[in-house]
Amino acid sequence: MMMHNNGSVLITGAAGFIGSFLVKKFLRSGYQVIGIDNINSYYDESLKLKRLENIKEYSIKNNFNWLFYKINIEDKNHMSQIFLETKPQFVVNLAAQAGVRYSIINPSSYVKSNLLGFSNILELCQTHEVRHLVYASSSSVYGANNKYPFSERDKIDTPLSFYAATKISNEMMANAYSNIYKLPITGLRFFTVYGPWGRPDMAPMIFADKILKKKPITIFNHGNMSRDFTFISDIIEGTYLCCLKVPSPNDEYKSGKASILHRIFNIGSGNPVKLLDFIELLEEALSIKASKVFENMQPGDVESTYASTQNLQDWISFRPLVTIKEGVNKFANWYLDYYQ
Repeated sequence: MMMHNNGSVLITGAAGFIGSFLVKKFLRSGYQVIGIDNINSYYDESLKLKRLENIKEYSIKNNFNWLFYKINIEDKNHMSQIFLETKPQFVVNLAAQAGVRYSIINPSSYVKSNLLGFSNILELCQTHEVRHLVYASSSSVYGANNKYPFSERDKIDTPLSFYAATKISNEMMANAYSNIYKLPITGLRFFTVYGPWGRPDMAPMIFADKILKKKPITIFNHGNMSRDFTFISDIIEGTYLCCLKVPSPNDEYKSGKASILHRIFNIGSGNPVKLLDFIELLEEALSIKASKVFENMQPGDVESTYASTQNLQDWISFRPLVTIKEGVNKFANWYLDYYQ
């Protein structure tokens, strides 16, 4: 039986893909975990509820210290109460309205969650003297940048979607708070995260679904697309280690752009994969050939993402371990198990 002596961490977006895995990682490491999620209907709620059910069973079985609240991060009164009652030392903000394409249809939901919600998180962390806030940014902040690999030093002033614009805003807001209140904050620019329990609105799930139903899959930009696919376990390990490493004024930090206590890192595999190669691996793993339809690039989309992970490696010795083939196989096995 585990002693809970490591303190407490509050994780927003706890029913999400990355959130649910991070919750388990912190529970296993002896932390009290406070989870927050509004379980919105942006994608299949039953998947979110199943992830939560898993966490609950896992924590009961191992006698872990897990609390969950179903609320919106834009609800400041409720959020204040939770901060008062639980006194978290670490906060990880993964709650956000996700998705590039949806931000074209429904921009106001991004303003609520990504701007108003995030400003609540910053304000509460500052008021309650949280030791370290870690928040999700995104590779989409690089926008029209076509210098590869993407480095944290690159300019991020050409967002191609409203979603990306809200993520750039988050980085700016965090920098201001960190500067004014000397609050240690780390922003992580996630690059295409995939794996078991993944998001149904992302390519791997869409492709697997269509391949198995023998429906044609749509490939944009006529297949000239590549993504820095990063397996979920690598993302979790990197995020966890970043939480525990609190920025301090005397750290070596090469990027030099962020304020003294605000760090921004790419977290990706540093190994872009052509979408067509990814599909081929998926076809092999599912033992079914896909029928493909090629179309033009969609608004808001980018052709390639490619992370430079040198800074994160210097910071926490981050090294992604899961190869694309291994990752796709793990994902496909889970998918067959869960959906069939």
